[in-house]
Amino acid sequence: MELSERQKEILQSIIETYIRTAEPVSSKFLEKKYDFGICPATIRIEMQKLTDDGFISQPHTSAGRVPTDRGYRFFVDNLLEKGFLNKDYNFEAEDLFEGELTDTVKFIQAVTKNLASFSSNLALGYLADEKILWKEGWEEILKEPEFREEKLVFDFTEMVKSLEKEIDDLQINSEVKVFIGRENPWSKAKEFSTIVTRCQLPKKEEGILAIIGPKRMDYDKNIGSLDSLIKLLGKI
Repeated sequence: MELSERQKEILQSIIETYIRTAEPVSSKFLEKKYDFGICPATIRIEMQKLTDDGFISQPHTSAGRVPTDRGYRFFVDNLLEKGFLNKDYNFEAEDLFEGELTDTVKFIQAVTKNLASFSSNLALGYLADEKILWKEGWEEILKEPEFREEKLVFDFTEMVKSLEKEIDDLQINSEVKVFIGRENPWSKAKEFSTIVTRCQLPKKEEGILAIIGPKRMDYDKNIGSLDSLIKLLGKI
């Protein structure tokens, strides 16, 4: 469905705030934080419309709203179509990989480690020709508030295992692909998102790079970092 410009602005503000705070976003907060040029009652009406249309939801009895898969999808599609909101995402890695270009294994290890550090999510690097896979960033990702729930920790590890098993069959190309919640083609993934791309490594070997984390991840930064990394690899 088509959203009005006002609804897009409110939805974007809700998603950006929720990504940053991990707390449901109330109309009162939006009124204080943002200048939409409308009265508080109109903000509440627009939020209710966004709720009715499935872009945001009201968890439990909270007065605030959180993004749904549909809301995140609208947000991500807007990033991909119109360009990124945050311009500080570039993954400047030339100096990080200096001296590693002759060894593809060491190269993808370095890429994966630095991608995890840059994104603060779990990063996965797969060397397709040699069937070798690396995972970096467990310590940081498990600090996210979502993982205070033991079930989500279990689901996340099961999702990663499922991804590992099916990675050779993953239908992706050199464009950055984003799977949100139930869009993920592997099990136990409804609370998580995956940003993934296929790439060509030094010596023309094929690789897959992915960032995996809660749906409340920083899509702007993470999509941008993978996109800039693919462009960097294309220059090497």
